[in-house]
Amino acid sequence: MNGTFGAGAVGGSGPCVGLLELASIAAGFETVDALRKEAAVELLLAHAVSPGKFLILFTGSVEDTTSALRRGLQTGADVLIDSLLIPNIEPTLLALVRGGAARASGAGSAAAPAPAMLDAVGIIETLSVASTIRAADIAAKTSSLRLLGLQLAAGIGGKSYVTFTGEVSDVEAAVAAGAADALRVGLLVRRVVIARPHMDLAGVLAGAGTRP
Repeated sequence: MNGTFGAGAVGGSGPCVGLLELASIAAGFETVDALRKEAAVELLLAHAVSPGKFLILFTGSVEDTTSALRRGLQTGADVLIDSLLIPNIEPTLLALVRGGAARASGAGSAAAPAPAMLDAVGIIETLSVASTIRAADIAAKTSSLRLLGLQLAAGIGGKSYVTFTGEVSDVEAAVAAGAADALRVGLLVRRVVIARPHMDLAGVLAGAGTRP
């Protein structure tokens, strides 16, 4: 019920994604129905996660995604925790999001191992799924990185985090940029850069994505 590893080097831009993070499971189902009736978007995740949150993650054209998000915000306004709209999400991040969504719903496959040799590791931990995805997208577009994993709330009390690797200077710049966004909205838990990590850390990172 966790993230996906081994996504590869990042670069470029991808499709539009929207996310609603709600504090009510019942309102989550209601909001899914409302936004799907509003626009032709693809649901990547519509599922309850601990501690009683409901996540709705969807993709489509900018117009459809924006319209669906607007309708979802109206329906779930009284229980809204966080939301996001990224018009051109980084493609490898979207692959991680899809993998994390599948695992959160119990349908994902085993994660691939993280690379054995890491020059530096960056970690951004936040209090919401939306703020982690925003931070990850900003980080991925800031520097040349390899995204390692994305944990979407399930099993860790509703928090989320992203991990990535690259050269020390690139990781430092990416963590600073991504964490600044989460800090701006008061949702940053911790930012970490580990230079020249011990070789055992790769296994620990991979294991963090496969625990029940």
